[in-house]
This record gives sequence, C-alpha cells and structure tokens, in this order.
Amino acid sequence: MAKGMKTNGLKAWYGNHQILKGIDMQIDKNAITAIIGPSGCGKSTYVRCLNRMHEVIDETRVEGQVWFDDQNIYAENIDPVELRSRIGMVFQKPNPFPTMSIFDNVASGLKLNGVRNKSMLSEKVEKSLQMAALWDEVKDRLNHSGMSLSGGQQQRLCIARALAIEPEILLMDEPASALDPISTGHIESLVMELKSQVTIVIVTHNLHQAARIADNTAFFLNGELIEFNRTHDIFMSPADQRTDDYVSGRFG
Repeated sequence: MAKGMKTNGLKAWYGNHQILKGIDMQIDKNAITAIIGPSGCGKSTYVRCLNRMHEVIDETRVEGQVWFDDQNIYAENIDPVELRSRIGMVFQKPNPFPTMSIFDNVASGLKLNGVRNKSMLSEKVEKSLQMAALWDEVKDRLNHSGMSLSGGQQQRLCIARALAIEPEILLMDEPASALDPISTGHIESLVMELKSQVTIVIVTHNLHQAARIADNTAFFLNGELIEFNRTHDIFMSPADQRTDDYVSGRFG
C-alpha cells in the first residue's frame, strides 16, 4: 500500500560541503513528485536521504527529519535495510546483477527477504515483470543473463526488481537519462501506471518529462527548495522569479 512522506529541516553534507540546506517538503501518496533543478543543486542527494542511501557514502551526514509511516526514519530504532525494502530505488544507469539471469535479478530481493517457495517466487517474478511492462518481451528467456537485454529493457528489469518486494515508495534518480526516446517513453508510461500502486519520487533533468508525468514538482537551487507546487502551476505560473527563469530556459 502506497504511503506519503515529508521532510522537515533536512540538511545533508559531503565532508564539510553542505549539499542540502533545510528542506521542508510533503510527498503525496499515490502521486508522482518530480524534482528539478540544475546539476549540483542537491536533487539526487535529497532522494538518497529518503531511504538512507546517503549515509552509505563515507564522510556524509544528515540532520533533520524524514517522516514515513508516522516515524522519523533517522531515529535510532530504524533498521535501514528493512527501510530500503519499503522505499525502493532505481538509479540513473541500469544496473542488473551481471552474473544473474533475468529471473534471478527480479527474485533477488525476495530471496534476501527469505522467500524460498519456488511457485511463490515464480508468481511474484511474473507479476513484477508485468508491472514493469517487460513480461511479454522476456517470458521465453527468463534464464538468460539480465545483461543480454537492451538498455531500456535493463532499466525496466531494475524497476521490476525494485517492485518485487512491494515497496510503498519508489525513488527514481533520472531513470531515463541514459535511454533513447522510445525507451524513455516506455519508462514514462510505466511510471504513470505505477502511481496507482506506489508513491513515486523522480529526479529528472528533463523539464518536458516533469511536465508530462508529474503531479507535483519541486524546484531545487543551490541546496534549497525554491518552490513546490502542482506541476501545472510550476510551469505555467511559478511564484518565484528563479523558478520562472529556470523553467523558461534562462539558466540551467
């Protein structure tokens, strides 16, 4: 079941360099929230803080609160591994496990969570591949390497892998930036279909993509949240001049 999130005063550092400067933001459930802004503005760092991936990098730290399911995910009693099974992530570059088959790529998280029943694994793998709009393309070669797929198919495989453990939120860090226009279209259609089942946060450098698929859009600049609103309002009647300048192409 999809859930929402919110961040209060979220700050993040790499070493002595502060990347995020106190982000207050609400992420609605069963909606697509796009995060836009120029390179280096803190978009990816923000998303990585939402499932505690930021802290796996050396010399990083986070301050502030991230609320999910009525808990601050940075509280001492929160298990980050369990949290990441509920808040999945898809990265910019497709990253199938190279030594695994298509089937085992999708089943990997399930097996880590203790699922051993073969019929259950098969059922969940098929369901996840169908949700990722990939089943019809791979159903006859599930034992082939995940690396045998095209780039766009590999990214949908990674989405299927993330969906297999039934996350409540799916974080996507520029998931189509390395793909051709046709594959990008597949990913966008997929994301819009998935929001009925999972809350989605997507980082994108492609303003047209944000305008096409997002319900809400956040504009980041220099580690600050400049504006957050319904996507239509961000693009058609932004409240801040800096937002207007960015979405109209005057910088970025």
